[in-house]
Amino acid sequence: METTKTIIGYAIYLPIALFLTYYVSKTLFKNGKIYMLDIFKGREEIAEATNKLFETGFYLLNIGFALMILEMDVYDNTYQTLIELLSYKIGGFAIYLGIMLFINLYFFFRGKRKAREAQQQEKIIFKA
Repeated sequence: METTKTIIGYAIYLPIALFLTYYVSKTLFKNGKIYMLDIFKGREEIAEATNKLFETGFYLLNIGFALMILEMDVYDNTYQTLIELLSYKIGGFAIYLGIMLFINLYFFFRGKRKAREAQQQEKIIFKA
């Protein structure tokens, strides 16, 4: 595949991948706010913040994956190789950041569950 065709492929693929990621994200997280409000019992600030964190993780994971799969088979040392290596490295890092975000959210929800369990234990103790 000649370099010009590769660049044209990148120029078509990347805007489409980014637009689809943006569209799906906005649709999911606009509607997801309702679920977050239910989970957090109407506490809008924490529901909005958590929803934004999930949205950020969604962007990181999907844009990262889109950049990782950008690579095309290259057998010579060209600018194409450089672009592909950079996309792989940047994509891998974006996925890493998204995973780290969700790990942090996991610990947040785990902490919330533990706090709720502790609160229930206090109620049982006070009733006794």
